Amino acid sequence: MATFVIVHGAWTGSWSWVRVIDRLRARGHKVHAPTLSGLAERSHLNGLPITLSTHIDDIVNEVLWNDLEDIVLVAHSYGGIVATGAVERLGSKVRSIVYLDAFVPEDGQGFTDFAPGWELSGQLTEAPASSPGDYLDEADRAWVDSKATPQPTATLTERLKVTGAYKKVPTRTYIVATGWNGFQGIADGFRTQPGWTVREVACGHDVPVDKPEELSGLLEEAAR
Repeated sequence: MATFVIVHGAWTGSWSWVRVIDRLRARGHKVHAPTLSGLAERSHLNGLPITLSTHIDDIVNEVLWNDLEDIVLVAHSYGGIVATGAVERLGSKVRSIVYLDAFVPEDGQGFTDFAPGWELSGQLTEAPASSPGDYLDEADRAWVDSKATPQPTATLTERLKVTGAYKKVPTRTYIVATGWNGFQGIADGFRTQPGWTVREVACGHDVPVDKPEELSGLLEEAAR
């Protein structure tokens, strides 16, 4: 059985992955999905100076303090930036990395490089408004909106210092959601790169909510 470490996206928490977490655990896998500092059940900390480096520490410490080895590192959306930084320090502990509709930054990049035009100021940044049709079920959209929390702004403005360690992970997968025009360009860049597998899921950006069963199967595939 595999050991998964999941990095959720911005404005959310581990709650957004519960449907996938439950499925993977029911199939015998170990799953660690820490909520990043300042978000969801840890939003009481958002008055602290939380940066991108803090979020990278969240994931690295989850692995180190739980003595995890041979892990499948899964990252969604903004979480791709966090995971890219974390694998620099985790090295051979990561045997498979999965970017799910996620940003994959190079050295010196951060969230604002992928979202130009965003006006970021103040200590916290509110979650962007959702729209009808963003989810396959409108009840899910209401559920997600009710749980979204502001994101510490410094996590979005700090830039990474990385060597590209993710490129050396033995198994590398990019999963792209095809139900909206978001990350297809990033996915296309990996289709012709040796050592990468690209998979598609027909839904919007929030794949763990929309397609938990299909996503769970793809994660198990990436873990083999």
